[in-house]
Formats: sequence, C-alpha cells, structure tokens
Amino acid sequence: MTDSATAFPHATIAATANVDKQADIGSGTAIWHLAQVRERAAIGRDCVVGRGAYIGPGVVVGHNCKIQNYALIYEPARLEDGVFVGPAAVFTNDTFPRAVNVDGTRKAAEDWDAVGVFVRTGASIGARAVCIAPLTIGRWSMVAAGAVVTRDVPDYALVAGVPARRIGWVGRSGNPLTDDGDGRFVCPITGDRYFELGGALLEAAVN
Repeated sequence: MTDSATAFPHATIAATANVDKQADIGSGTAIWHLAQVRERAAIGRDCVVGRGAYIGPGVVVGHNCKIQNYALIYEPARLEDGVFVGPAAVFTNDTFPRAVNVDGTRKAAEDWDAVGVFVRTGASIGARAVCIAPLTIGRWSMVAAGAVVTRDVPDYALVAGVPARRIGWVGRSGNPLTDDGDGRFVCPITGDRYFELGGALLEAAVN
C-alpha cells in the first residue's frame, strides 16, 4: 500500500498519486494516477479526481464532483457539490502575476494575495477552459470548452468564447433550454420550466 492509501483507507487512491496527509478526503472518492492533492485541501464524498489533476493547498471541493484529467485548480478555489471540471481546465489565482518583485527578487508566497474561483452547485466547466479569478460561476451553469471566463457567470447560463459571453441558458440536465417566448424557457429533457427576469434565469414554481 502507498502512504496515501494507508492514510485514507476509505478512498481509492492510485499508487502514483500524491495526496498530502494533511488533506481531507471523503469516503468513496477516487484519485487517479499522477494526480496531486496538496496540504489542507478538502475533497468531499464520492468524487473523482482524474489522472494528472492538481488540487492546490486549502482548495475545497464538495461532494459528487468530477475533476477530469490534468485540470489545474489553484488555491483558494472552492467548488460546491456536483461540479464538473473538464480535462485541462485551469482555475487561476493571481490577478497580476509576476515571477519577481519590482526589486528583482523572486516572489514568495507572502508577496502576493491569492484570489479564487468559486463554482456553485451543479456547474460544469468545459475542457481547456480558463477561469480567471476572482469570479463566481453560478449554479447549474455551463462553460463551453476552450472558453476564457473573465467575469461572473449567472445561474443556468451557457457561456462560450474568448472572453466568454452568454449564448443561451441550460437546465439542470445540461441541455440548452427551448425558448417558449415571453421570457419563458423549458428543458427539452426534463420538462422543467424557467423564466428570465432582469438578465437572470429563475425556476418556475411547480403547481
């Protein structure tokens, strides 16, 4: 058994993964080959962390999340439950990055203030998307593959492009919503109904 497997017997951890013993790993979570989970990171129950993914110090990941191969999630990011992060997606944490200070000395941790990406419940981040902190990605929203997100994403929004812009709405199923007219939308998969108000999408009350 690897040290990581010994430290977290309730989780599945590949022999080649590097999971710091100060991390908190939930029951049923699987961490695959070459992934790295840093100190004080917290990953919830029944998550999947793919090959080569990186979870920075103190990052918080909720339950039932999927972090795909080679995704890079830098501190102090926070992911709520049910978040999907696609392959090679990147969450930044430095608004004005430099390797050195103005006097030419190499920057240390105390020489800059980390800022994070906050991903709300059920949101999905597409492959190779880049999320430029600080920002919040709303509940059940979807960021298209290759997008560069530079500002907050509303709940249920579908955003794409460089920089990312809203191009539609999605429901909890992830499918684009059908426009029913008069600011009303319906999910073609579940039949759930929504309405747009002031640039935001809200779930319609169920009778």
